[in-house]
Amino acid sequence: METHDFATGKTPGQDGQGEEAAQDPDHTENSSTLDEKDSLEIAPAAETRTPASHRSRSRSWSRSRSRSRTTRSRRSGSRASRQAAAAAAAAADDNDDDDRSSLYTNNTDPLSPLENALSRPDHDADYQEHVSRVRTGATSTTAASAWSRPPDFEVAFDADRRDPANPREWPAWYQGWVIFAVSYSTWVVVLYSTSYTATLPGLQAEFGEPDATVVTLGVTTYLLGLACGSLVVAPMSELFGRRPVYLVCMSVSALLVLPCALATSLGEIIAVRFFGAVFGAVMICNGAGTIADISTEENRARFMSWWSIAPLNGPVTGPLIGGYVAQYLGWRWDNWIVLILTGAAVLVMATVRETYVPQILKHKAARRRRDEGDERYWCQYDSRKSTVELMKVNLSRPFVLSFTEPILWFFNIWISVIYGILYLCFVAYPIVFQQQRGWGPGQTGLSFVGIGIGTLIAIFLEPVWRKIINSHGKDPETGRVAPEASASIMCIGAVLTPIGQLVFSWTCVPTTIHWAIPIAFGIPFGCGNTLCFIYGSNYLAGAYGYFAASALAGNAVMRSIFGATLPLAGTSMYKAMGPRYAGTFLGLLEVALIPIPWIFYHRGERIRARSPVISKMREEQAKDDRKRAKVAAKNQRQQAQLVQGSGVVAAPDAVVGGAAGAPAATSKGGRGETTAVAVDADLEKGV
Repeated sequence: METHDFATGKTPGQDGQGEEAAQDPDHTENSSTLDEKDSLEIAPAAETRTPASHRSRSRSWSRSRSRSRTTRSRRSGSRASRQAAAAAAAAADDNDDDDRSSLYTNNTDPLSPLENALSRPDHDADYQEHVSRVRTGATSTTAASAWSRPPDFEVAFDADRRDPANPREWPAWYQGWVIFAVSYSTWVVVLYSTSYTATLPGLQAEFGEPDATVVTLGVTTYLLGLACGSLVVAPMSELFGRRPVYLVCMSVSALLVLPCALATSLGEIIAVRFFGAVFGAVMICNGAGTIADISTEENRARFMSWWSIAPLNGPVTGPLIGGYVAQYLGWRWDNWIVLILTGAAVLVMATVRETYVPQILKHKAARRRRDEGDERYWCQYDSRKSTVELMKVNLSRPFVLSFTEPILWFFNIWISVIYGILYLCFVAYPIVFQQQRGWGPGQTGLSFVGIGIGTLIAIFLEPVWRKIINSHGKDPETGRVAPEASASIMCIGAVLTPIGQLVFSWTCVPTTIHWAIPIAFGIPFGCGNTLCFIYGSNYLAGAYGYFAASALAGNAVMRSIFGATLPLAGTSMYKAMGPRYAGTFLGLLEVALIPIPWIFYHRGERIRARSPVISKMREEQAKDDRKRAKVAAKNQRQQAQLVQGSGVVAAPDAVVGGAAGAPAATSKGGRGETTAVAVDADLEKGV
């Protein structure tokens, strides 16, 4: 009976044997950060690997591996074949030892939900752990700790049949319900930011505040709360999963609407709105991640478009609903309506199951350990995550990138100005249509319909924009178009936005000009804004790869600051300059910023090549690709030696570690049955 020394990774009597033992004595080729599925004796990550029987699970993993190799060699029927098989197995064990020792890391900087969503689709969890280790300098664990997680006991999704636990394999109707639930809940949070603007006259009259700027602070504090909440709440799903974070935060957000509805002072409203937005931000920062959880590469763009319809129209529908409510029911009822809508959002989100894959697999592994009384069951996400480190990374890295990356300097300024001007519209439109044309609050809310139509046009034309993007040449290494392809759509949006702004400014007054004209030119304004926001985010995601969430978070914070502060100056500016010249000034500012997306489109590749962060990311990606190629080649050589030496050809659909479909061999000399280690199907095809 052969034995295996897990401390050295060798079989006694086989030291120094095998081609790889001579070529790679220090195992430098194997000290990689690759995932286990690239190793010869590791099954694909999308399977639940369990032993053949409960009796075999209760025995030590080393005894099972030793007997399986003995079984293979006995089937060869010759001493020479047994020696060749043993040499190949020893080389494979050396490869496994070093590869596994680099996999399970002290992951103190896990990817945020959005970074997981935006990572390359071929990146599995182990590669993302490697990314986290590169970013923080975290060290890997020892080989001994790696051996404590045997592959036969890894818990993953079932690849042989539809796994009901896998969010990407849920029924289509339920995935549609999840999209609706997340979209509706996000819409409620965004709607509350602008429905407040329709209550400004009522608040001034109620609390005797003559200065409209002071009352507008309610918008400012809400947007600042969304910005802060996105940084603070985002990492919580890493620790607890999406579902509990959604339910807790949305429930608290609903409760914090009550003080606003019952407020006895303006200060109460301004302060409480900030904290309500902090908790409501859970929908802003995790909504896109949930959609990514349930979507595949083929349907992700379509799912994202469906989800974004409601949130992107939230700012427009806020004044529309709030205007009629304030006009006929009073400003307090604006809060009561939002409370009802938020309560409904909590109930709707309660029907959404957990979608965050790491949390699902961790619960699945824990349930297996509990039900079978075996502590060896594990999943690839079991590494502990430091709450302090999560918070530190999420709070610091977005600002570090924003102030050190030239790309983000200009991009953030451009997007922030556009976003700030959008929120200035919620000050300008009431001035134009209420004060100048004498409309009521409800009718004034209807004037935002043009912007809403433009937003819908931008979303429903997604196939057209996608066709334009795909018409650009693809990168031969990644098989994808360059980020500059998304910048081409940004250029369209950058032109449409000032067109709508300038024409609106010159047709909103005098009142002899028909009201339909300025409203109609809200269409190009809304369409341009939406294109800039959506495809600007796509550009950052493509340019910064696994740093995308940090880049996007920094951009979100900066644009929220602009959106929060510019409306404070809006009332005074429009009063001093008049609607025509104040709007013209803003439109010319947007015109002055048009070159920014065009420069990214035409010179983006050169600019990205000079970015230290992107350069580092490319170096790590190239290094990882080389490691993958080396291990794949080595596995093929080892498989060829194994097949040639043993004379046994594995079944084409066999998988390693006793997974479903793997052939079983009975060891007469051992205690009962053992599962023979089969050959990975993908590697066998390459032999």
